[in-house]
Amino acid sequence: MPKVTMRDLHPFIHLLFIGVIALFPVVNPLGTALIVMPYFKGITHVERKHAVRNITAYAFGICTVALFAGHWIMELFGISIPVVQLAGGIMICKFGWESLSASNDKADEAASERDPGATYRHLAGRLFYPITFPMTTGAGTMSVLFTLSAHGTKLRADWAGWLVDMAAIELAVLVMCALVYLCYLNTEALVRILGTEGEKIFNRIIAFLIFCVGLQIATSGAKELFFTRG
Repeated sequence: MPKVTMRDLHPFIHLLFIGVIALFPVVNPLGTALIVMPYFKGITHVERKHAVRNITAYAFGICTVALFAGHWIMELFGISIPVVQLAGGIMICKFGWESLSASNDKADEAASERDPGATYRHLAGRLFYPITFPMTTGAGTMSVLFTLSAHGTKLRADWAGWLVDMAAIELAVLVMCALVYLCYLNTEALVRILGTEGEKIFNRIIAFLIFCVGLQIATSGAKELFFTRG
């Protein structure tokens, strides 16, 4: 059996490090946790844990599909990265605007009092869309994964080397998913610090930031789509 040396592991460690560094700013676990925090209002800790576990699983699934089959899927439908950025940015803008302009929904509060599980059932329908996609893992994450996949292919042309490189990127995805799980699960501590009024103010600020982030992503996609081609 051949002995594995540090020289053999160097490409794996190098790509793992690059993957974590590249994914961290686009996933932004702490910042995104603050953005999605209003969705967890009114549920128990057990329900929150279950919801966060599902979000993390969805995020891992999206990243894995994007890493191994993303290019083929987009080529199949004739979709480009700028189009994904533009569409994803518009969706994020939509949810930011809805959160910013929404008033306190007394009907939902009354329903939650009558049926404690109503709030979680309402949340369950939003765990994948929009919380996981596009808020947690959106167009930016996909772009980074496509780039990392291409980078790994360039590093080593043989199948064994390619699999090792993909394993390194997948491990970087696992690290990001672990950070998402920890951050999403513990944002309730921030809510306790802010208090009721502070939470309302904070939610409005976050809603405005969601809208701005969506607008920035959409603008980047539009700029790439309309102004840098041809």
